[in-house]
Amino acid sequence: MRRHEDQIERLGLEIVVVTFEAPERAEEYVRETALRWPLLIDRRRVLYSAYGMGRGRWSAIWGPATWWAYVQLIGRGHRLRRPTGDIRQLGGDVLVDPMGRVALHHVGESPADRPAVAALFERVRQGQRDSR
Repeated sequence: MRRHEDQIERLGLEIVVVTFEAPERAEEYVRETALRWPLLIDRRRVLYSAYGMGRGRWSAIWGPATWWAYVQLIGRGHRLRRPTGDIRQLGGDVLVDPMGRVALHHVGESPADRPAVAALFERVRQGQRDSR
């Protein structure tokens, strides 16, 4: 998303990152990534549960898509580290429009299962056109 900050700003989007990690790990993540968006800590995983983001199957967590995503990260210069939290906790993407309606709800089946950024932006543009 960092590479798309100019487009995020033009679309008037607000991003909130949610994690279930301990506050110390969350603070470390903010420092390491220079995160510019608000970070909510959901230790009890209330939001995860509300949006149907349960725990993934081992075969999906360590499947080919995950390994390929790691190869791509390493290729871009990222340094991988040993996981510290619940690696089976699924994540996802949720777009909520200004009226509080869920415009997109994607639950990942593995760490690498994310909608394309272009698809997210198109959904936002479509919602903006529909609300006129």
